[in-house]
Amino acid sequence: MIENSIRSGRYPLDDQQKKFANSVEVINRSKSEDLKSEDLKIEVRIQNLFTLNNYLPKIQHLPGIIEMDVLDSFKMLCRRLGRVLDDNDVNIKSFTISEDKLHGLGSKMG
Repeated sequence: MIENSIRSGRYPLDDQQKKFANSVEVINRSKSEDLKSEDLKIEVRIQNLFTLNNYLPKIQHLPGIIEMDVLDSFKMLCRRLGRVLDDNDVNIKSFTISEDKLHGLGSKMG
């Protein structure tokens, strides 16, 4: 599974990404495990921050596309968490981001 590939170092990760690698979860939110189903949804999650990607079954090389998207989503989540968390503030293995901190991000962007 791709979670294991991320954790094992199969993909090159920077130091920040390596810190979050053991916290990543990849969850199939589809109604079926079949890649030919019409409703493919894959969630990539690090604690309470996540992305949800959906796919059409007719995409060529779909398993590889999903794998690349999972890795890209993981890296994006790591960048976002790096902007929210200070390395000294958090134990990476058991962190959660408060709703206030997440909402505070939105006000900084707007």
